[in-house]
Amino acid sequence: MTLRSRLFFVASLALGVVLGLLVSTGLQRAVSPTGPAGSPAGETQPAADPATAAAQRPVAASAGLDAEESHTIALFKGASPSVAFITTQAERMDVWTRNVFEVPAGSGSGFVWDELGHVVTNFHVVQDSSSQKVTLGDVEYEAKTVGVARDQDLAVLLIQAPRDQLAPIKLGTSAGLQVGQKVYAIGNPFGLDFTLTTGIVSALGRTIQSVSNVAIFDVIQTDAAINPGNSGGPLLDSGGRLIGVNTAIYSPSGASAGIGFAVPVDTVARIVPELIAHGRVVRPIMGVGFDDQLSAAVTRRLGVDGVLVRQVYDGSPAAAAGLHGTSVDRRGRVIPGDVVQEIDGKPVRSVSDLLGRLGGYKPGDSVTLTVWRDGAAKKLAVKLRAPE
Repeated sequence: MTLRSRLFFVASLALGVVLGLLVSTGLQRAVSPTGPAGSPAGETQPAADPATAAAQRPVAASAGLDAEESHTIALFKGASPSVAFITTQAERMDVWTRNVFEVPAGSGSGFVWDELGHVVTNFHVVQDSSSQKVTLGDVEYEAKTVGVARDQDLAVLLIQAPRDQLAPIKLGTSAGLQVGQKVYAIGNPFGLDFTLTTGIVSALGRTIQSVSNVAIFDVIQTDAAINPGNSGGPLLDSGGRLIGVNTAIYSPSGASAGIGFAVPVDTVARIVPELIAHGRVVRPIMGVGFDDQLSAAVTRRLGVDGVLVRQVYDGSPAAAAGLHGTSVDRRGRVIPGDVVQEIDGKPVRSVSDLLGRLGGYKPGDSVTLTVWRDGAAKKLAVKLRAPE
């Protein structure tokens, strides 16, 4: 490289550096021509006084509570003393020492039913537990099980608490509920006691399966957030009255997905007095035998819906009403008996349905069965009785 070439290269490099600096400075001024609060760029601002900075954010005046908020707060304050937090324990045995001890089994919610100390919850809350504890306010009480109704997923506990500490919940009815009306759920989701969630009745007349695989009819569907631990807690209407007992959710994750279910209070009001009086539900019987598999096969072959009567017991209400059971002829062919399709006009599609429908009656009640016999529908009156 000649001397002239070297000088030309150095001069070009220096010119490039100068132009780069000029462009960089121009861009900085174009983007930020002034410093903070409009001061010239680079000028140092005095430090702000902490007391002055704090005084620059005054608290805005409260607009107060609107009517709906005031109503919800009043409802919660009125109903929460009736809501209970329930914990359960289960017995376990040490495999080495053979000693038996209790461990926490689960938790749920409940509510005070009367001034005698009866507390209502779900059966599945206390299922397989050896002991239970009920907390009202800040006081914990030992509880004992008075009775359970597996088919309706209900249980009644009893605590020894002073009467002035017992606030029985206000009783409502589920007969006149409307889709769209507001509801309120109070419970202890995930052990977080006295949690209130709100929503609406999103559907009525749902059917769910109980722990014993018997259908529970006329279940209330709500979008009020119901999570594990809410089970057994009250679902209230806008008057603070009990309209259902929160019992289940529909959720792939196990947490609230906006679909919860509650056993209707009209069912609760029928079952709880029986549990208190007898420790169990006295289920009425017709005196017939069923077989799920046989019923499904025969009704499918006949192309009808309902439950096939496999057997009618001698001296039973069903025998007195003239129901026909299934028989087998000399050639081994099955002669179908009556197929029960309705009870008092309400459809029956499975043994679970039939048992659930009968659960709504008491011994001594009369029901009208619609049965399929020889290709035609026939109505028969059956007077139910208590099991012997």
